[in-house]
Amino acid sequence: MVRIRGTIGDWPVDLTVELDAGDWAALGAQLQVSDAPVSQPPARPVNQDDAVWETTKDLLRKAGQISGPELLGQLQALTGSTGAGKRLLVRLRHCPEVKVVSGTDSPIYSWIE
Repeated sequence: MVRIRGTIGDWPVDLTVELDAGDWAALGAQLQVSDAPVSQPPARPVNQDDAVWETTKDLLRKAGQISGPELLGQLQALTGSTGAGKRLLVRLRHCPEVKVVSGTDSPIYSWIE
């Protein structure tokens, strides 16, 4: 039995897949496992959060300067979630390469190096 839990966008997912011995054998036959030793393990596994954070910084780096609401819209599109987009904005506020100033109507995020 395999249980998969998480979210797809804002929708929660809780899926249980039951496999009998024959199903496991068929699944195992599809895998190609090598007995050769791995020459070098990756320095650090990249998880989805790291990839989203790097993409977030790239968005601001390429824009140079962008208003908070416009950046939030792009981050919502990237993450599929308003909450996740807002968390990234907060994280950007504390990033040493980012300067945030108060604009007339909204904050302005600028990339600095």
